Amino acid sequence: MSLKRKFIGIAAATAIAFGGAVYAKDYAEVNGQKITDQDLKFILHSLGGIDFNKLPKDRQKKIIDQAIERKLLSEKAIKDGIEKDEAYQMTLNAIKKDLALEIWMKKQFATVKVSEKEAKDFYDKNPDKFKVPELVKARHILVKTEKEAKEIINELKKAGKGKKLEKKFIELAKKKSVGPSGKNGGELGWFDKKQMVKEFSEAAFKLKKGEFTKKPVKTQFGYHVIYVEDKKPAGKVEFNKVKDSIISQLRVEKWKEKIQKLGKDLRKKAKVKYLDK
Repeated sequence: MSLKRKFIGIAAATAIAFGGAVYAKDYAEVNGQKITDQDLKFILHSLGGIDFNKLPKDRQKKIIDQAIERKLLSEKAIKDGIEKDEAYQMTLNAIKKDLALEIWMKKQFATVKVSEKEAKDFYDKNPDKFKVPELVKARHILVKTEKEAKEIINELKKAGKGKKLEKKFIELAKKKSVGPSGKNGGELGWFDKKQMVKEFSEAAFKLKKGEFTKKPVKTQFGYHVIYVEDKKPAGKVEFNKVKDSIISQLRVEKWKEKIQKLGKDLRKKAKVKYLDK
């Protein structure tokens, strides 16, 4: 690993600790110094950012013990005069610059504002981004043979309409469906045409609300009987439902443009010299 990459890694770890809570939780004390969740963050980060509170007690203790040893080793390093070491000073300067840049970036982002009018203009100029396809809410009964499917269809024909039909469909789905949704009465929830296999989608979207397939629908999974609970036509997501996400997206774009422009402007004024390797 290059010295530069080491600097970046240490700076990132410093930023993680810096971004912690003001009021840290205490887990232990060693030589009069508290071991807090800030001390644990370095170890948890190296383990992939696992959640300390979800770990078993014995694993938590091991991590706390590691933090104690880390604290003691840090004290030992300082007593041995590591702060006067040239490599330490170089690393410290790199960390300061990286941390300064990170905090400055956050402050720059905080200054970026996007009005509701800007968000609405983006919404109006990009209608394709907010299209909603036609949706169907359905249940199904999956069986292995066409004969079984036809028998179920005959039972449903005798059930009547409306709530009686729906109740009978749920009952049969729980008893006879071999699909994973059977235990929930064949419930599939809302879906669009692309979310299901072609044969299933074509049959489901031809049905009206409250109707079921009068012929078995064959797919690679077996034979289906489909019941449509509800339908929604294709349309467009309302602005109020996407306003916040649009504002967040536009803020990021504005911020990137601002930083890129500033970087180019600074470069024009800077003396840049490429060194041969």
